[in-house]
Amino acid sequence: MRREAEPAHSTPDTTQTFGHDSDLSFVPFGSELSQAELDAISALPARAALLLVRSGPTAGARYLLDAEVATIGRHPEADIFFDDVTVSRRHAEITRRPEGFEIVDQRSLNGSYVDGERVDRALLVNGAEVRIGKFRLTFFISPVDLPLWADG
Repeated sequence: MRREAEPAHSTPDTTQTFGHDSDLSFVPFGSELSQAELDAISALPARAALLLVRSGPTAGARYLLDAEVATIGRHPEADIFFDDVTVSRRHAEITRRPEGFEIVDQRSLNGSYVDGERVDRALLVNGAEVRIGKFRLTFFISPVDLPLWADG
């Protein structure tokens, strides 16, 4: 198969599509958190949250969300860097709002999912599962803020 040359000024997006619909199935994780993860969640300061990578190439990683905006993507300067072809360079942002944290998809190829549903934007509730490419993460709010943000 012959391929046309791309203009020198154009950088093609090399994000690969995720695959078949079966790859998009939503099977929630149980509450099998390690003691270290439980300790990390309980130590969260007010107005902060934590993303735990539950599956994917960096399973077990933890990301503290304590800024107004956290970027997620394959771009090396992303706040949460996922080096995988199923993740767009600028895939999503998580923004802290007065009512809680919101994920906003940045027109990624494979989309952003919350609890198995593809979303353009969604308010994240405690225990929500977020999927970015082949990464599955669980979102946790600071216990200090649970009474304030628990109902979304």
